[in-house]
Amino acid sequence: MTDEPKAPAGSQDAEKPPTLMQTVGSVGAAFFGVQSSKNRERDFKHGRAWMFIAVGAVMTTLFVLGLVLVVKLMLRNAGM
Repeated sequence: MTDEPKAPAGSQDAEKPPTLMQTVGSVGAAFFGVQSSKNRERDFKHGRAWMFIAVGAVMTTLFVLGLVLVVKLMLRNAGM
């Protein structure tokens, strides 16, 4: 047996790349400007840029399509 010091329980997770759900959460928080510094540091140290770009593009597209849908429904209800 070796007497190597064990890393704290949460430190292994901090060294892994963020999961898809963590990436979606980070992008969503960035949309509103409320990203925590802990998550931001995790994203910059271990995240993959392409993943954030892809999730951001999808979320932006869904947001714009949602706005278009809301405007069309409002115009339909207004009789236009």
